[in-house]
Amino acid sequence: MSWRCFEVEVADKVAHVRLCRPDELNTMVREFWMELPAIVRELDAGGGVRAMVLSSTGRHFCAGMDLSVFTSGSSLGGGAADAAETGRVRAQLRQTAMMLQDSFTSFEKARFPVLAAVQGGCIGGGVDMVCAADMRYASADAFFVIQEINIGMTADVGTLQRLPKLVPDGVARELAYTGRRMPAWRAAEVGLVNEVFADHDELVAGVLDIAREIASKSPLAVWGSKEMLLYARDHSVADGLDHIATWQTGMFQPADMLECFAAKGEGRDPEFPDLLPDPDHF
Repeated sequence: MSWRCFEVEVADKVAHVRLCRPDELNTMVREFWMELPAIVRELDAGGGVRAMVLSSTGRHFCAGMDLSVFTSGSSLGGGAADAAETGRVRAQLRQTAMMLQDSFTSFEKARFPVLAAVQGGCIGGGVDMVCAADMRYASADAFFVIQEINIGMTADVGTLQRLPKLVPDGVARELAYTGRRMPAWRAAEVGLVNEVFADHDELVAGVLDIAREIASKSPLAVWGSKEMLLYARDHSVADGLDHIATWQTGMFQPADMLECFAAKGEGRDPEFPDLLPDPDHF
């Protein structure tokens, strides 16, 4: 399938999804919001993809929401809103905001980890997007900015909910209140990104290597790890311990562990079966 805003390639059980509108700074047009969750669901559906790398093209990773979304008569919600009753218009606006949020929450719902590789500017909605990824990496020229405050609005697609779980609270507040740029070195210093690479080529190559390493592990164990980390983020330690006990009761079977031991004894790489197809996408 062809996409307007993305290029998708799968090799060695790793999906590489690229934003592909460099001349428009990879801004988020209407199609972007429809395509991204559809791509993630499609990659997840079959069970054969074990990691996803999200990278970009051109000078900037993503310059945020495209102005056409704000100036279009129908906007993202669609319909003849101008003629509708005020309560219904506002209800549709809320639905639209939640639809945008779900586009990025698709990363968390996927059974595989999502790794974001950021070059140049990661601005506005771009920050919302990468905050939903499992890990973030950057080139030396990268920077992050919560642009919404600079245009008179509150960020509403996930940055303010996820960023404080990734960096110290005061750092998140400073970025949210001032709209300052955070350079790559500082993002690494506070833990927003795992590693800074010299340039874009090294960044993409390095992140793909990490994704391939993840893809070599048991996909069921990786999925379980992702599930537990996300659950622990939003729940107490006691709740998290209870959840992993329940998960292990059903999902922990000895086959993958025995394969690890056998492979080590035989001096080879372990081989694991893919996850089964997601029944939600039959």
